[in-house]
Amino acid sequence: MVQVMERLQPWLAALEERPRGASRWLQDLRDHAASRFVELGFPTTRDEEWRFTNVAPIASTEFHLAAASTLDPAALNGFVYADAPHRIVVVNGRYAAELSRASGLPAGCRFGSLAVAVTEQADIVGRYLGQLADANRAFTALNTAFTADGAYVYVPDGVVLERPLQILFVSTSDGPVASMSHPRTLIVAGDRSQLQIVETYVSAPGQKHFTNAVTEVVAGEGAVIDHYKVEEESVEGFHMAAMHIHAARSSNVSTHAFTLGGKIVRNDIMAVLDGEGAECTLNGLYLADGDRLVDTHTTIDHAKPHCPSHEVYKGILGGRAKAIFNGKIIVRIDAQKTDAKQTNRALLLSDNATINTKPQLEIFADDVKCTHGAAIGQLDDDALFYLRARGLTFAEARDMLIHAFAGEIIERVRIEPLKQALERELYAQLARDLAEAGTA
Repeated sequence: MVQVMERLQPWLAALEERPRGASRWLQDLRDHAASRFVELGFPTTRDEEWRFTNVAPIASTEFHLAAASTLDPAALNGFVYADAPHRIVVVNGRYAAELSRASGLPAGCRFGSLAVAVTEQADIVGRYLGQLADANRAFTALNTAFTADGAYVYVPDGVVLERPLQILFVSTSDGPVASMSHPRTLIVAGDRSQLQIVETYVSAPGQKHFTNAVTEVVAGEGAVIDHYKVEEESVEGFHMAAMHIHAARSSNVSTHAFTLGGKIVRNDIMAVLDGEGAECTLNGLYLADGDRLVDTHTTIDHAKPHCPSHEVYKGILGGRAKAIFNGKIIVRIDAQKTDAKQTNRALLLSDNATINTKPQLEIFADDVKCTHGAAIGQLDDDALFYLRARGLTFAEARDMLIHAFAGEIIERVRIEPLKQALERELYAQLARDLAEAGTA
């Protein structure tokens, strides 16, 4: 216990500088979360959910809360889908009005600063913020303790947004000091509403920082949410993230995660299908090389009957990279007629790359269809031979197979400019990684 408290000491000092003020309910939420984080401490490899992910590099680093910063708009041009028609930008956890553009949205929609919404839409924010993402997980508790600003999206009942929304989170650091930010996102879609949203996390190459993000998504009855997350932060940065989804009756929520950066990345995605006929899709593609680590934990909780879910995650690993995939499907006793499918595949481009995968089914109903599968391997020698026999070089045959492997996920992106940008970024990164490995 003494050692745990010693390791937490710098973080206890940081917690004393957490945001104060605002609404009483929000301050109570922060205070409770801060106390809960001190009780929990950082997870260790002795915890089942963290067996293969050592967060000691985060816990042992003295991060300082990132300072407010201004950016030249041109600095955003090199990032994926930075030219979205509606965009809000959050720099170091703070809404940047001068970089954002959210005009022309239908009446009643809100797309902007969470800090402003806490005051101007207190009834909605107070009803949902912190209700899905509870403080029983250390990094979520830490995020909540520091919650001050972030992104807020509200779409009223019956409103259909014709154009995508993008939330761009930028981490910057001045000088050698390692910085941290705790961005928070709340997305509330009213009954029968429809929207597409792209949540992007970026930072300049070489920066060492810690991003600890929490996103809460509330889908009303019959709502349709098409969500994308793109993580392309510095490969020296740490990224811990939790996404919580609550899907009401007949709603449809899909989320597609693309992990292209970060030294240690953890994505926890938890979806509760809490109304009959609710549907959920979780897809993901991650790319890692060097000694990077990407950890994905998903949970789809079927709480009501007639709820289908679909999940496909793929990874491409080179160098000494390591990945973890843990996919859990829960079917409650009343969730009859559940139809759940889960697939996880990983492509290892080197002998030193590793993945640990663990599909889990917890089924308490008897009239269900649940399937899961995992496949891990290297490029198929027969397929390579077949392509080379038709005149392709080894590099061309290899690239064609890798692109086909990744293409299954990219093709599911429904926003065409985003799809094209992801293809360019993914394939450019693959080319660099293969060239550095001496196999290009």
